Amino acid sequence: MMSSKIFHMETVGQIVRAKRESLGLLLRQVASYLDIDQAILSKIERNERKPSKENIIKLAEILKLDKEDLLVQFMSEKIAYEIADEDCASKVLKVAEQKVKYIKSNLLKN
Repeated sequence: MMSSKIFHMETVGQIVRAKRESLGLLLRQVASYLDIDQAILSKIERNERKPSKENIIKLAEILKLDKEDLLVQFMSEKIAYEIADEDCASKVLKVAEQKVKYIKSNLLKN
């Protein structure tokens, strides 16, 4: 199991490519498992295309990565790219964290 501390600043694509290569798997093998064209997987690895959440889960499985760690990387990347150009990005993240806690606590009550 890989710790998320290992790849905080790496992109999902970099993580996937490095792990695939370390396992000796070919693009076509992993793409076939995901049921996507190998050109699409290549674009995912080069950060030219974003994978689906379903593909992230499958990638974690085939590449023997911790599913939660890879999902955290995937979701945090989505958020980071969405707000990176905003001057108030750090403030947005702090408020979003508070909102997540509020939403979760209200869901537990219902």
